Amino acid sequence: MLGLVTAIGPLSLDMYLPAFPAVADDLAVAPAEVQLSLTTCLIGLALGQFVCGPLSDRWGRRRPMLIGVGAYAILSLLCALAPSAPLLAGVRLLQGFAGGVGVVVARAIVRDLHSGVGAAKFFSRLTLIFGVAPIAAPLLGSAVLRVTSWHGIFVTLGIIAALLTALLAWRIPETLPVERRSSGGLRDTARTARTLIADRVYVGYTLAQSLSFAAMFSYISGSSFVLQDGYGVSPTLFSILFGVNACGLIALSQANGRLLDRVTPRRLLLTALATQALAGVAVLAGALLGSLVGLAVGLFVVVGAIGMVMPNATALALDRHPHRAGTAAAVMGGIQSVIAALAAPLVGIGDPGLGVPMGAAVLAFAAVALLTLLLLTAGSRRTA
Repeated sequence: MLGLVTAIGPLSLDMYLPAFPAVADDLAVAPAEVQLSLTTCLIGLALGQFVCGPLSDRWGRRRPMLIGVGAYAILSLLCALAPSAPLLAGVRLLQGFAGGVGVVVARAIVRDLHSGVGAAKFFSRLTLIFGVAPIAAPLLGSAVLRVTSWHGIFVTLGIIAALLTALLAWRIPETLPVERRSSGGLRDTARTARTLIADRVYVGYTLAQSLSFAAMFSYISGSSFVLQDGYGVSPTLFSILFGVNACGLIALSQANGRLLDRVTPRRLLLTALATQALAGVAVLAGALLGSLVGLAVGLFVVVGAIGMVMPNATALALDRHPHRAGTAAAVMGGIQSVIAALAAPLVGIGDPGLGVPMGAAVLAFAAVALLTLLLLTAGSRRTA
């Protein structure tokens, strides 16, 4: 169930990627205006986590999760009714906010139940479902486009969220007992947030994951136009390529769970970030040369590396503040969404062409992620 909740993020972002050109044509706007709805959704995801993560430390986990996923279902249906690009972007902001509630509470629940290597292994299992979503989402979006317009994609998202809400109401337990809940108000939340930001190592793991995710999100926001318009790839083939990349993410996330028996989370994280940075070089080179094969191979590695980055960075960061897991997860998820939100407009600058703007963004974010980890977490002894 937690995996399904965390999949709200990729479903929100990936399911309507094949429809980007259709949305731009239907609403008579430039590609950058369609990409703006990705940015607003990510900002909403950030705000939802910032606001509701600390509240879950105070109110418990179950109630905020049910409210968030239920509201997401309603707002998805409202997205389908948006008559213009600005209104679509606005409703997507609210939809992202509701989705962010479920995502942050799911992370906090894991920290309620597990710590250290155990948490990293559990996050690896969640990443399996998180990785399946990018495979299924574009394919499902393409299937919906065959029988209806892009509006039907948001109707489908609403139905999925409504069914998930019913499942959670039936089966999800409360994992934060009353005696462990925070009794403070906004002042206590602000104090906790300041403590987190003052923790250099926590910030290092958080920024490393966020920047690495932004490298992948540069691909998510730009690949539809680059591959379909620049290289002439069909919507169906685009969805297949997207799914293949997600398979790499799944494979590495499950390998990560096994490797944790022999290798520390920090070492796995460092290896994954270094690999992603090298792959970023390949992505930019492929785009400059106009090579679809080179571009595709580089993107496969960039996305696959996330399968090791996310579980290890999340476990290492949250393990430093176990008594405020909701707030720690909120700050981490919020920063991740804010930084990723910067990727969409950067990739949208100028003509997508054969992917040079996208490749440059992928390389820049991946390289800075590696540098951040090396600088901010150097000397840390918390490796498990």
